[in-house]
Amino acid sequence: MSDQTAELEPEGEDDAYLLGPKAIAAILYAVDIEDSAKLTELMEPLHPADIADLLEQINAFDRSRLVRLYGREFDGEILSELDESIREEVISVLTPQVLTQAVRDMDSDDVVDLVEDLEDHQQEAILEALEDVDRAAVQQALGYPEYSAGRLMQREVVMAPEHWTVGEAIDYLRTTPEDELPAQFYHIVLVDPRLHPIGNVTLGKVMRSKRETRLMDIKEETFQVIPALQDEGEVAYAFNQYHLISAPVVDEEDRLIGVITIDDAMAVLDEEHEEDILRLAGVGEGSLSDRVIDTTKQRLPWLAVNLVTAIAASLVIAQFEMAIAQIVALAVLMPIVASMGGNAGTQSLTVAVRAIATKDLTGANVWRVIRREVLVGLINGLIFAVVMGVVGVIWFGSPALGYVIAVAMVINLVVAGLAGTVIPVVLERVGVDPALASGAFVTTVTDVVGFFAFLGLAALVLL
Repeated sequence: MSDQTAELEPEGEDDAYLLGPKAIAAILYAVDIEDSAKLTELMEPLHPADIADLLEQINAFDRSRLVRLYGREFDGEILSELDESIREEVISVLTPQVLTQAVRDMDSDDVVDLVEDLEDHQQEAILEALEDVDRAAVQQALGYPEYSAGRLMQREVVMAPEHWTVGEAIDYLRTTPEDELPAQFYHIVLVDPRLHPIGNVTLGKVMRSKRETRLMDIKEETFQVIPALQDEGEVAYAFNQYHLISAPVVDEEDRLIGVITIDDAMAVLDEEHEEDILRLAGVGEGSLSDRVIDTTKQRLPWLAVNLVTAIAASLVIAQFEMAIAQIVALAVLMPIVASMGGNAGTQSLTVAVRAIATKDLTGANVWRVIRREVLVGLINGLIFAVVMGVVGVIWFGSPALGYVIAVAMVINLVVAGLAGTVIPVVLERVGVDPALASGAFVTTVTDVVGFFAFLGLAALVLL
């Protein structure tokens, strides 16, 4: 076996697949020599998610050639795994025949996720590839607001009347054509005569129970119904909070219209966590596949905000020019106070934003959390005040300077704990995303307070 082929073999006891440099090189070599059979052989062991990763890692020229050569083997699941920034590009390369087959193999929720961000002509191409029933289902889902449960759900759902027995359910599943059932499902949804969902029965209980057992007698104790207009973030929270595997989705009249499964809910949760992390860093929602101009546009506004806050801090420093000119040590030490405050504020801010996102920080406990962060800031401030007081005495031989920087350190770390918690809470109350806007405000507060406390005390004590 060659090294290139060996790189594609599973590694470790858990057979974890790693798409290494040698494997990528072997695939690109097959593309270079236009060896379709070799390319198919190399790609065959790969999961669709791995193929999507491969397409995202290579350049646009190689990506186009690979997709064309791979041709009829292209799986629809690859499209659902691709980053949105290159999905349109890949679709434009696929032939109508390949695209049609790929889309027909996908669940309705994956098709909705695929088409909702595409250009109109590409949406039409995909919708035309679907059967009439599937097309109607996708178009109906697209009629719901973006980021709602109606967009997230899949239309394929297994339901049973509330009076059925286990035997009737099993017979139904065995006799129903495969293409009329979801590719994967975890529950049978029990409905009343008006199609209102009234319970879930796990497949495990169905398989363990006798045929004459009523489905109502073995339904799950935990049962959540998701309104179609509910925000997908709330859906993901419900899945995580109540340990759901799947949940039925209902319309305005509480009739069953679809189901959301845990994989889709957790994908939303991951996206929201990733989005919060990126926003805290002020880099928007970009990816490694974005163009330079797009990435620049995403980052420029927050760099501009950062510039404004830096100017505000500089204006504070400018008020103490004479003190800095007379005592050069102030210019050496003042960045330490601001930096420590900024780091402490970011720590509190990160905890607060995460707690708001998971609904752990509420009106009932907000003051307790604020008190805790302030006390943490006070304790840390006292500890580092002692350290910096000693540093000030040893470094510059001035006990008064050590006293000034020690007090300024305590003040700024207490304010950092307060600002890092209060600012995201206030922004969330007024309808502004705390992950997006909190960082700039907290940095401004800690810089301004840090410089003002240190330089102001120095002006009073040392001059």
